[in-house]
Amino acid sequence: MRKPSDFEISRRNLLIVGAASFATPSLAVGTAPVPASAQGGTAVAAAVSKVALSVNSKVSEVMVDTRTTLLDLLREHLHLTGTKKGCDHGQCGACTVIVDGRRINSCLSLAVMHEGDSVTTIEGLGTAENMHPMQAAFVKHDGFQCGYCTPGQICSAVAMLDEIKASVPSHVSDDLNEPFQLTNAELRERMSGNICRCGAYSNIAEAITEVAGRKA
Repeated sequence: MRKPSDFEISRRNLLIVGAASFATPSLAVGTAPVPASAQGGTAVAAAVSKVALSVNSKVSEVMVDTRTTLLDLLREHLHLTGTKKGCDHGQCGACTVIVDGRRINSCLSLAVMHEGDSVTTIEGLGTAENMHPMQAAFVKHDGFQCGYCTPGQICSAVAMLDEIKASVPSHVSDDLNEPFQLTNAELRERMSGNICRCGAYSNIAEAITEVAGRKA
């Protein structure tokens, strides 16, 4: 007859058993696919892929893990660290870049999705010696404090003005048959995906309004 102690298990043994049950074969980056016979008839695809895209008017070909985001490709592979990683969940807008004329959160987009695309980062808009008008306006109006969100704010603002020019509506657009104007409500709605933790929103709005006035 078994004693109660025969059914007891130590915390150490429980952890060992649990870890073993969740262990799965892994495929190191860059290794060849595992044969189907070794995987119970299911072939495992290679984990790396070559991506060719134009970044700031320069064509680059990069071998990346297929799980790599566009943000990490820019920062870790191309060393364009102007684009910031904030929340990494598409909620703060710090990683905003312009892809084929449209602004996106690069932390939510896989690099392999952008084969052949044209990407513009903050480095491609201007330099310290030759700033983009939006960059100059942000400096003039003190549109930043810590500056961490600023690259995303500027990229978003540049693309946002192009959206208005192309008559792309927002949630607060009243008459879709009339040319859109950069009202205060339109500006704040369209820029709502870019968070400034320092609270420099009024200065950011002034900078964008000034550039919009020049384009009008």
